Amino acid sequence: MMMMMMRKLLYISAGRMTSSSMVTARCVTSSSHLPTIFSLSSGHGKCGVAVVRVSGTRTSSVLLKLCKMTSLPKPRYASLRRIYCPHSGGLLDKGIIIWFPGPGSFTGEDLCEFHVHGSIAVVRALYDTLGHLDGVEPADPGDFTRRAFINNKLDLTEVEALSDLIHSETEAQRKISVRQLNGELKQLYEQWTVQILKCVANVEAMIDFSEDETIDPGVLDEVTRDVSTIQGEINSHLCDTRKGEMLRSGVRVVIVGKPNVGKSSLINIISQRQLSIVSPVPGTTRDVIETTLDIGGYPVVISDTAGLRHCPGSEIEQEGVRRAWEQLHKSDLIIAMSTVTDTDTFNMSTDTDTFNMSTDTDTFNMSTDTDTFNMS
Repeated sequence: MMMMMMRKLLYISAGRMTSSSMVTARCVTSSSHLPTIFSLSSGHGKCGVAVVRVSGTRTSSVLLKLCKMTSLPKPRYASLRRIYCPHSGGLLDKGIIIWFPGPGSFTGEDLCEFHVHGSIAVVRALYDTLGHLDGVEPADPGDFTRRAFINNKLDLTEVEALSDLIHSETEAQRKISVRQLNGELKQLYEQWTVQILKCVANVEAMIDFSEDETIDPGVLDEVTRDVSTIQGEINSHLCDTRKGEMLRSGVRVVIVGKPNVGKSSLINIISQRQLSIVSPVPGTTRDVIETTLDIGGYPVVISDTAGLRHCPGSEIEQEGVRRAWEQLHKSDLIIAMSTVTDTDTFNMSTDTDTFNMSTDTDTFNMSTDTDTFNMS
């Protein structure tokens, strides 16, 4: 009886649920049993300032030992301190320390940062000192973010967005990562969750109270419409024609054509450097040559390939031609180069958008099921 009353209450309140009232389900766990970790948070190599981050239950002890303090500094305030090796007593460096007591830190644990000079020797000495402390060990890749997830500081969409933001190289990558990190995807998924919970509550209420006059007889029709709408939105969200993948990895553009039509010259002009060898000898390019460019804020991976012809000469050239066809099939956009006078053509069906470009030197034509651009 109590269960039936709860289901009815869920049905009544389902229509008033919002994303702000929804609690995201997650495993209830804690990182308190994990060892204290440390890692370089800034870039590797010589620099003005290097930031070494420490997180875990022993962080406060680490901070007190290395700075020879009797009490912890004021949270979230930068303090200039001398940093020592607890074992030898030698001075390691003089730098800024910042104390972030948990749970108000990135990882949700006690956390501190050592801002030291960016010398390779200084960072190595600090690493050696931290590594010899009991219960303290170097962090594995992604450890700090994993602990932030365990302690409910980040959800999976934010974890993915943080990784994308760290690895972003173009403006478009930065914008989409910041939007996702700011909760754009999270809000969308929470909205779907609320709608699905409402549908489930309505169906269960209809089963339990089908003869109750308080249940609207049109509930099942409403659920059917809502489920169909949600399904369409999810399918549309998933079928993005690889837009997300292309934004992360880059739009793959391959330059193809017969030998000596200017493929290598074109990639050199686009990349503004001598990337490929240019020679009047046919078959100079034997392998796939790639370069990544930032074009209009979007990452673009452009590939120069071996010249395509019906009867390649040597085995090396045959392998180059095979790789050219393979690269063509994996591309998002094809630049097909040819001469304005050549009538000998290669025919191949592909769903990839093709840009046909004619020069005054041998025609490579390609039939395609998608839009084709022509330039002479």
